Amino acid sequence: MSYKQQEVKKIYYSIGEVAEMFKVNTSLIRFWEERFDIIKPQKNKKGNRFFTQEDINNLHIIYHLVKEQGFTLEGANERLKNNKSETVRNVELIKSLNKIKTFLTNLKDEL
Repeated sequence: MSYKQQEVKKIYYSIGEVAEMFKVNTSLIRFWEERFDIIKPQKNKKGNRFFTQEDINNLHIIYHLVKEQGFTLEGANERLKNNKSETVRNVELIKSLNKIKTFLTNLKDEL
C-alpha cells in the first residue's frame, strides 16, 4: 500500500504533507477536493488548504476506492453516498492487515 502513516499527530496538515502521505501530486488532492464533498479543508486568507485528520481519513477512503480498487470517481462517490460505513470498515481492516503484515515481515527479517 502506498499510503504512509504519520507517527506524530498534528491538528492541521498542509496540502504538500497530505500529498506526500499518499505519494500523489498536490493537484490530485485539489481535484479530489472538488469532486468529493467529504473533503473540506480549512483555508486561510491566502487560500492555503489545511487538512484535518478527518479529511485525511476521508482521503484514505477515496484513495482506496480509486487507486486500489479501481473505482471511477463517479463510482467512488456513489459508493460513499450509499455504503460509506461498510467502505470505512473495509479500509480499516486493510490498514490493520497491513500493520500485521509489516510486523510479521520485520519479525521474519530479524530471525
